[in-house]
Amino acid sequence: MRMFRDKIAISSFKLLLFMLLLGVLNVACNNLGKEKKVVSDIEVSTEVHNDVERIEPLNWWVGFKNQDIQLLVKDSVISRSKPEIKYPGVTISAVHNAKSPNYLFIDLHIDVQTQPGKFNILFKFENGKIKRQTYELKSRVKPSEAYIGFNSTDAIYLITPDRFSNGDASNDINETLLEKTIDRTNDYARHGGDIKGITNHLDYIEDLGFTAIWPCPLLTNNMSNSSYHGYAMTNFYEIDPRFGSLEEYLELSEKASKKGIKLIMDQVANHCGSEHWWMKDLPFSDWLNQQKTFENKENLKNSNHRRTTNQDLYASTRDKQDMIDGWFVASMPDLNQKNPFMATYIIQNSIWWIETAGLGGIRQDTYPYSDKDFMSKWAGAIMAEYPNFSIVGEEWSTNPLLIGYWQEGAKNRDGYDSNLKSPMDFAMQHQIVNALNEDESWENGLVKMYEGLANDFNYASPKNLLIFPDNHDMSRISTQLHEDVDKVKMALGYMFTLPRIPQFYYGTEILINDSINPGDHGLIRTDFPGGWDGDVVNAFSGEGLTSSQKDMQLYVKQLMNYRKHSKAIHGGKTIHFAPENGVYALFRVLEDEVVIVILNKSNEVSLQTVTFNELGLKGRQIKNIINEELSIWGDKITVNPNGISLFSTKIHN
Repeated sequence: MRMFRDKIAISSFKLLLFMLLLGVLNVACNNLGKEKKVVSDIEVSTEVHNDVERIEPLNWWVGFKNQDIQLLVKDSVISRSKPEIKYPGVTISAVHNAKSPNYLFIDLHIDVQTQPGKFNILFKFENGKIKRQTYELKSRVKPSEAYIGFNSTDAIYLITPDRFSNGDASNDINETLLEKTIDRTNDYARHGGDIKGITNHLDYIEDLGFTAIWPCPLLTNNMSNSSYHGYAMTNFYEIDPRFGSLEEYLELSEKASKKGIKLIMDQVANHCGSEHWWMKDLPFSDWLNQQKTFENKENLKNSNHRRTTNQDLYASTRDKQDMIDGWFVASMPDLNQKNPFMATYIIQNSIWWIETAGLGGIRQDTYPYSDKDFMSKWAGAIMAEYPNFSIVGEEWSTNPLLIGYWQEGAKNRDGYDSNLKSPMDFAMQHQIVNALNEDESWENGLVKMYEGLANDFNYASPKNLLIFPDNHDMSRISTQLHEDVDKVKMALGYMFTLPRIPQFYYGTEILINDSINPGDHGLIRTDFPGGWDGDVVNAFSGEGLTSSQKDMQLYVKQLMNYRKHSKAIHGGKTIHFAPENGVYALFRVLEDEVVIVILNKSNEVSLQTVTFNELGLKGRQIKNIINEELSIWGDKITVNPNGISLFSTKIHN
């Protein structure tokens, strides 16, 4: 009996123990379920919410050196809400109200251990209403150091996309935008060129020998007229649908990269278009320069364009202000980069596009028109994140002192450091054109080139300057040189063998000109023949080109493809000799490779070489870079009369 009671007691104990364990497991499972639910709510947004009108940047990334980001949030009376984020590693460090109640600026800190993913930002209002916005932190495709910019080994092909090739006629007209027509007979209307048109002809660009492309701006320009050029942007985070989609832009970048062609993005920090979405509801009273004047519908001041005020020791406050705060034109509101929220917005936008599109460089428009302290901060922020990246800035000045001031490493007396690697060398371009157009004398003609290049002592890094025969804002080089083909060849051959980064405007290879009305922007940006179905002339295939056009196209191809593999041109020592008797010679030297450039404005075909004996070339075999003929450097060499001769001691590529 006792044994039976003991067995019952033991069984009861086991049952009790089992029930206790079952209870513990049940609680644990319940808690585990709750824990899972909490983790799900915090870490993953299983349902995408887009309750707010706008949030920019559109997304961000984990793993940046700078772990802070500022979100611009736009929605009706959003300032009355309190934002909350529950995501591991992401904290709200500050929330800023704007003057307009329809904006919030949210400072986020992204911890170094933060994982990529989507999460919801909750905007809680006092009346209990909650708006949700899903935001994403992405993984980076490659580290910062792997973003390699352009340099002196590259040659850049500049394109006005609307005028290059219409690869997709279905996107020509977008009914949601103000300019809804296509008219190829009107130089200032849209013609239909697009991103697909560039992608379709990457083989042509590669075959010519170019290693980078710079399309003029491709972002949305919802302007009522002349929207084709792209410089009056109305959305800094959107590809203009008439050019294509973001996916097509990324496809262009990817396909170009596979061909060894870098994609440079044309950006504008100085201004936007008057139809920009924020113009109807500006967040702050100082979002724009001259904002009060604009809001009162009073007369706005255009910039006085006195760019020297950035360096002038004696410049008046008025002149400085009129330069920086003046609007470029009435349809392009001048952005106030002294507003810290605007400054952050522009910097983040640039970084967003570098990371999104895998850019190989940025070209910054109207560089000296923005606040110069901001521009130093802007370029500095980009280069700090991407140390091997490249930025080129437009300083349209023929004074090398002004150009040199903007280059990183310049020893400026005011201590200014721009952080800008590559200013545009308008000064040298100007001197080359003058030199070729002028009759020879002691102080005119080729000596302008010689003395222009001698100004390189002023630059921190001459080889990082951008040289060009022409661009989208100036007359074509053929027009500048009065349609003298030999002089065009002289200009191109000289420019593209200099210690510089060369930039070339589409169509210059087939002698496109604007001679009918020099300087007319619509004419300068004429359609590339063959870019549209039905074009009688096709420069991509050569069909219908004149013999002069074909010859120039071949000349550019030979020159660029030699340059692509020439270490002497990329980084060799430069030696030039003062012009004599209408002849100017320049040499690029690196180890056994010597590139020889002879500019001859005389009728002589035989050149005495004794002047150049210090180079030790006598008896060496040389090859004509253009026609590949071989000869020996002797006491005399044969050169082209009234033209250029290009030789190299590098016989085999």
